[in-house]
Amino acid sequence: MAQHGRRYVRAFISGFFVAVPVTVTFLDRVACIARVEGVSMQPSLNPDARGESDIVLLNRWRARNYDVQRGDIVSLVSPKNPEQKIIKRVIALEGDIVKTLGHKNRYVKVPRGHVWVEGDHHGHSFDSNAFGPVSLGLLHSHATHILWPPNRWQKLKPFLPVERESVQND
Repeated sequence: MAQHGRRYVRAFISGFFVAVPVTVTFLDRVACIARVEGVSMQPSLNPDARGESDIVLLNRWRARNYDVQRGDIVSLVSPKNPEQKIIKRVIALEGDIVKTLGHKNRYVKVPRGHVWVEGDHHGHSFDSNAFGPVSLGLLHSHATHILWPPNRWQKLKPFLPVERESVQND
């Protein structure tokens, strides 16, 4: 009987040592989930400020290749606080000229290797209007789906408000 118990323990331990690295690699390279805090992405995310926070699926694989389109919702390392991740919408790509909302320059040409990101809730978002274009190297992942709460399950589709389209696209 003791031999039988050891077999289970050995199987558990070997399974554990396979599952943990696979899980860590998956979360680091492929996808993870995150809770969206704050109101900066309203109404797309957290539409009810007093309700439950949205939990989103973040596709890390797509971000590895810097595959970014206008209108994508992305998670990135904050340019002002590297310990913090922020979630914003891509408004302009490298080479685009964007009309800013309160930035020190009225128009900004997005430099090579950068994007312009903004929250959907203007005036309640710390975004490129405050810190300028963001290096693609700070891109963490793409938000692809709302997973929680259940009544908000949906795929997040790229969307660019007409008033936020670039003045000139390269």
